[in-house]
Amino acid sequence: MGDAEEADMDRRGFLRQVGLAGLAAMAGGGVLGQSQPVTPLARRPYGDTGIELSIVGFGGIVVMKSEQSEANDAVAWAVDRGVNYFDVAPSYGDAQDRLGPALKPYRDNAFLACKTGKRDAAGAREELENSLRVLQTDHFDLYQLHGLVKPDDVDKVFAPGGAMETLTAARDAGKVKYLGFSAHDMQSALLALSKFHFDSVLFPFNAVCMENSGFGQQVLDAAKRLGTARLGLKAIAWTKVQPNTERKYPKCWYQPQDSPEQADLLLRYALDLPITATVPPGDVRLMKLCVELASRYQPLSDADRARLKQQIAGLEPIFNPA
Repeated sequence: MGDAEEADMDRRGFLRQVGLAGLAAMAGGGVLGQSQPVTPLARRPYGDTGIELSIVGFGGIVVMKSEQSEANDAVAWAVDRGVNYFDVAPSYGDAQDRLGPALKPYRDNAFLACKTGKRDAAGAREELENSLRVLQTDHFDLYQLHGLVKPDDVDKVFAPGGAMETLTAARDAGKVKYLGFSAHDMQSALLALSKFHFDSVLFPFNAVCMENSGFGQQVLDAAKRLGTARLGLKAIAWTKVQPNTERKYPKCWYQPQDSPEQADLLLRYALDLPITATVPPGDVRLMKLCVELASRYQPLSDADRARLKQQIAGLEPIFNPA
């Protein structure tokens, strides 16, 4: 390596560290300097649909239990930085009520994903219609079966009178464009993928889980083989919250990594995978941290990857294959 090339690498490393230092204030509740230029997020193809999504999405839990003005500001902040992928569900408290008005000015250019936790056709139909009304839209870009946690869930939605009847009918009627599911269980995800050609799967793709337990790799491989788009969750998850420990982020049931340097490695690990996008934790501070980090995204170097593996060695993952 020549001196000029080495100097350029040092310069880029320095600039990244300067950027990460600026993010530390945000993770601690401070405000990032307003004078810094906004770098829009990169976008990636959502399967073979011709649609491109921002590599970091906006989880509806971010605006749950917030004032409408706060929700408006959070959505506007994200849109200004290139976020066009929004995901919400009826089970997220009042998130739909807040996200609907906040997203309305940007709806034409947004990819809005919603979910149903119901396993029967009638219940799913009721949730779908209510979500359309509350979110002030005439269609969803993506509608998903929510939280398949055991194979029995998959059997129920595909049984006669199951929720899949509502999803396919809604697609045929133009109320939804694409169909998908979210899961936190590998066996359930693999079973669902084997039963129907979903447009996408929303699944935890996380460094600690993949490196320390292998959780997620089979789902990633199967979805890629089937041509199903991969959407990620839990990219900056660190480990489980210990018993009798107060949660720093009340909307987050696990312990996320909020150190900008370590969150950066975790997020880049996830984005290095063959996925379209990842949705950060449901906290406005962590959402902003991930968006800012992703705006500087560069693939992990071998040294970065070795450092990350050293940092997570021995950590208990939030999910295991069994």
